[in-house]
Parts: sequence; structure tokens; C-alpha cells
Amino acid sequence: MTAAPAVGPLSGIKVLDLTAMLAGPFTTMLLTDLGADVIKVEPKTGDRTRGLGPYRDGDDPDQALGGYFQSVNRGKRSIVLDLKSDAGSAKFRELVQVADVVVENFSAGVMERMGLGYETLAELNPRLVYAALRGFGDARSGKSPYETWPAFDIVAQAMGGFAGITGPLDGTPLKSGPGIGDIFPGALLALGVVAAVRHAEHTGEGQFVDVAMYDAVLAMCERIVYQHSYLGIVPRPMGNGHPLLAPFDIMQTRDGWMAVAAPSDNHWRILAETMNRHDLVDDPRFVNNAARLANIVEVREILGAWLADQTTSAVVEVLGGRVPIGPVNDAADIFNDEHVRLREMLVEVEQPGSDTPVTIAGSPIKFSSTPALVRGRGPKLGEDDVDTVLAEWSAAHENVLNSPNTKGDGSDG
Repeated sequence: MTAAPAVGPLSGIKVLDLTAMLAGPFTTMLLTDLGADVIKVEPKTGDRTRGLGPYRDGDDPDQALGGYFQSVNRGKRSIVLDLKSDAGSAKFRELVQVADVVVENFSAGVMERMGLGYETLAELNPRLVYAALRGFGDARSGKSPYETWPAFDIVAQAMGGFAGITGPLDGTPLKSGPGIGDIFPGALLALGVVAAVRHAEHTGEGQFVDVAMYDAVLAMCERIVYQHSYLGIVPRPMGNGHPLLAPFDIMQTRDGWMAVAAPSDNHWRILAETMNRHDLVDDPRFVNNAARLANIVEVREILGAWLADQTTSAVVEVLGGRVPIGPVNDAADIFNDEHVRLREMLVEVEQPGSDTPVTIAGSPIKFSSTPALVRGRGPKLGEDDVDTVLAEWSAAHENVLNSPNTKGDGSDG
């Protein structure tokens, strides 16, 4: 598979992707969408997600790409290298010398045992940005007592605080639907890579970038930190409500569910008038957000009774654009939503072995001049030739070194 035209803001950035599963591949997927040339370096058995599916009826698993793999590996290229062998390790080192970025999500110590740790690779290429994503981080940034623990999304959600504040009012913790314990750390690592690449371009100095899944989820749950510091409380699950805003909830309509957020006094007035409850506007129990929060049970009863008598479409019709509201969409609703079509958030890509494309999520980052976009399907295992990639990258590397605009002298100008 040939690389798609690299027209995004990261055009020219060369990334060696050693990641597998979800968190690391999500990082490099974002870099790919932004225009980087991402080479997925896989063992002969390939990324473990290649065999997870799902597949459509009629797809040939020997040719087709499963949904899990296709979604977060779109636009990348794939080479096969045995990094444990002398030949594979040597070829990888050649690639590192002309790469800009290495991304890996192995367990702590794996790269070092293969003789490919950050310090070794940085000697080969001082401008290299080396990015690592692990459950509990890398000892270079701070040694964790859990450093050797394996971690998946659900572990990060539990330990980082998310599950402890998510769930029904009875306190039963819940994980999120999407794998946020993987996806949010992956997004943060992509941001870290972009920042480090900019630094390297200005100074000639690469560096080690480290994101722990635990840390990322904790950062996402920043509210529980200040609540505990300011108030000395331990936040617990609140159902669909909010500890500081009212109303701010997901509630049932006659035929579905609806998010309603009206914590500002103006939005509360519009909501009250729409419910034909003008008395609620000046009632001391509901006159402002603090009062409504103190009387949240009654607020929910009043709002819930009104919503239960309305269809979802009727609520959207009367309140859409006036009060922050939105229906709880399922996948079928999203596929039928005009917003999603206009924003190009559902993208068709080729499915090997089939004439019918498959649909994956598009890029949510929009640029006016250097578009982020899905740059093609995921790669077949080993679809690209190692030596061809090395020749391409070596030529590009020479062009950069010979460019009059190259800053490799440590200046910050």
C-alpha cells in the first residue's frame, strides 16, 4: 500500500510505531490523521488486535481487516521486523537514524532488554522524540510502586478515579462505555509528541515523552482533586447529575432519553416558561443555581415529570438552540445525523477482499489550510517493504539536513 498524500500539519514527520492494542495505536492514529508518515513495526504475528474482528458477513478474515484494527490503524503503513533478532534490530536502528519519532507501549524494560531503550536510540539520533505509554508510566519520569503491573483501560478507569465517581446514586462504580482509559492517554501522548517535535525542530534536541494511563485518567478527573482539597470530601457516583450545577442531567422522555443542562438563570427561565411553569422563575427554591442545587430532588421531579410526557423530538423542537439539550443518540441515530455527515465524522475506507467499503470514525480536529483526515485504510501485515521505507526516509532526511532553514545548532530562534 502506498502512503496517502501527506498534506496535514505534520507532513514530513516520520514515525516508527511499535504500539499494539488501543492506547498506543490511538496515539499514532492521531499523528497519521495529522499528516505524519507512520510506519507500524509489527512482529510476524502482527498486532494482537488484527485477529479480534469484528468482520462483516461475507468478509474473508484472511484478507479483510477487523473493525478494531481498522479503526485505529487507518492510514498507516506496516513492516515486519523481529526486533529480538540481530538482523531485525540492526534494520530498526537504521530506521531510527532517519526517523523523527518512536512510539511504544511495551511493558517497562522490554525495549531495554532488546538493546533499544531511549538512551541507546538517542545516541543514534539526538533529535529523536521517543514516546512511551504504559499503565503506570516510566521510571525516568518517576518510579511508580505499580511500575511492573500490567494495565488495561478498565484498570486505569478504576485507579485514576473515573469509576469511583461514575455510576448510579447508590454508589456502585461503573466504567465508561468507550475505552477512555486508553483513548485519553493516547490523545495526551500525541499532544506530547507534537510539542516535543516542535522543540526538536527549533533546538535539534530530542527527548523522552512519558504518559501513564493512571495519570491521564486522574488528570481527566481533576474535579475530584479540588473537591477533596477545598472541601475535604470524597466524591462518589452521582448518577447523571453534577455536584455543582443544576439542572444538569440525563432524563427519560416518553420515547427515549434526553440531556438537559440549564444551570444558568436565563436557561432556567426559558425551561420554566416552556414547561408553562412561570412560577418557577422567581421561586426562592429555584431562583439561582445554588438554590436549585440545594433543592435538586424537587428540580428533578418537576423536570422529570414534564419530560416523561414529551417525545424526544418534541423537546428538541421546542428547546433546541435555546437551552443546552440533546438526545441520547445510539449508533443508528449518529449514522442518520446531518451534523455527522457535514462534519465528515463518518468515513468510508477500503476493505481488502471486498468491493464494499466499511465505515470508521473520522478526525475531529479541523484545520482551514492543512486538513486532518483519514488517509486510507489500515495496512495489511507487512504490506510495505522495509528497505523501500528506509530509502524514502533517508532521502527525506538528507533533504532536511541540507535545507537552509534547518536549525540543528541548539538555537531557539
